[in-house]
Amino acid sequence: MEFKNRACFVYNEAMQAFMQQYKFAGDYRLAAVFEPFFRQQVNRQKADIVVPIPVSEETMQTRGFNQVMGLLPNVVYQSPLAIKSNWHKVRQSSKNRHDRLQSPQPFIISRPELIAGKSVLIVDDVYTTGRTIRHAAKLIQDAGARQVNGLTLAR
Repeated sequence: MEFKNRACFVYNEAMQAFMQQYKFAGDYRLAAVFEPFFRQQVNRQKADIVVPIPVSEETMQTRGFNQVMGLLPNVVYQSPLAIKSNWHKVRQSSKNRHDRLQSPQPFIISRPELIAGKSVLIVDDVYTTGRTIRHAAKLIQDAGARQVNGLTLAR
C-alpha cells in the first residue's frame, strides 16, 4: 500500500515564524488563521476517518495543547494513535535530518477497531522528513486500514 502526503503550504520563513509563535510560544489563537482552509482541505479528502498526530504527555504539559487538533476544531476526528508510555521524546524540530530519519517508532495503536477496513487521513502540522507521519501510517496500515494518506499544513 502506497502512502501519499499532501501539504497545503510551503514551509518558508513566514510559515516558520507562524509555527514558532503558534506552537512554541503557545499562541493558540493563531490556529484561526489556517483553520478554515485546513478544514476545507481535510474535508476534500473524503476519508472515512481523520487521525491527528498525537503529542506526548510531556508536550501537552509544556505547550498546553496539541497544535494539530488546534487546526481541527470543526472536523470530526478519531484518536486511534497514542504515544508510547515510555517515550521520552526530543523535539523533532531540534534534530537534524539524519537524526529525524533514525527516530524509532513513537506510536502505538490504542483503538484498532477505528481503523480496520477504513480509508484513513492522517493530519499533522509540518512535514519535514516525513518520519513522524510515516511512522503513524505504517502502524495504521498494519492495523488493517484499506487506504492511508496524509495531509499537512506545510512542507
